Amino acid sequence: MIYNNTEKTLETNRLVLGLFNETDAQEVTRLCNNYNLYKNTLYLPYPYSIDDALSWIKNHLVNFNDNKYFEFAITDKATGKLYGAIALSNNQKYQNGELAYWVGEEYWGNGYATEASKAILEFAFDEKHYHKVFARYFHSNSASGKVIEKIGMKKEGVLREHVIKENEYIDLVYYGILKNEFII
Repeated sequence: MIYNNTEKTLETNRLVLGLFNETDAQEVTRLCNNYNLYKNTLYLPYPYSIDDALSWIKNHLVNFNDNKYFEFAITDKATGKLYGAIALSNNQKYQNGELAYWVGEEYWGNGYATEASKAILEFAFDEKHYHKVFARYFHSNSASGKVIEKIGMKKEGVLREHVIKENEYIDLVYYGILKNEFII
């Protein structure tokens, strides 16, 4: 992973992770206005509108500059095509943060979430000096669980029936990785 502090980008073999712009709002709306994506995410509204995208994007730069939250577009290195988003919160007091991501359904199964997540872990540990990164997913979303395991995270537990999605209680599965466990 190559981090460019000036451009606020991370570069991997196939991807560039960079800040979203207002010009991305149309494509974000298209990708996020998808029921299958909605049912596997905690905070994504459905239906998803252009206003949802614009209000989400508007604070990314400020949050990044304030060292609070790092939200990146997952884009193709060669074409610039937007595949999804990846984020890392920053709890400075405890030197940890949560990894979260989504990838548009048409791009599922290509390893983009895994590749972007590895880059975010490297960014967290090497650039931001975190002690730990954690992630959580709905027990029903086994694909997300596989991504989290592929990047070396260890299962820490299950919060049983912790959230409600579509009037159903859902378990949240928690994983984490410590800096000394991370292998590039």
